[in-house]
Amino acid sequence: MLKHRGFPGRFPGTDFQFTIRRGNPRGITKIVQRERFADRRPADRRADAAFLACLWDYFGNEPFERGNLDAGRLSWLFGREVVAAEDPFDPESYEALLVIDEDRARASFPDAFDGTWVA
Repeated sequence: MLKHRGFPGRFPGTDFQFTIRRGNPRGITKIVQRERFADRRPADRRADAAFLACLWDYFGNEPFERGNLDAGRLSWLFGREVVAAEDPFDPESYEALLVIDEDRARASFPDAFDGTWVA
């Protein structure tokens, strides 16, 4: 499992996890597309925006390996702002390639790209 050195481990001041320390010995957590409902808590929406901002700062518009990025946090963005960069895509692989859909990400989280999210 690739560890993204320098990538923030958590959303500052919260327990919202961005990375994992080690792989799961019982199996890799699958990335799934989670539905984001309009009544989600503001803290959850801020964590999504901060995670996307960190992804953008770290990877830009280049494809990136899932590695030690948290599957739960990725799942909130997957299929919309973060999409598969390979076909076929294995959602249960640490080596799976992902990429940010910049147009959709900017439309969903415009403040994630203005430099105000510094972790």
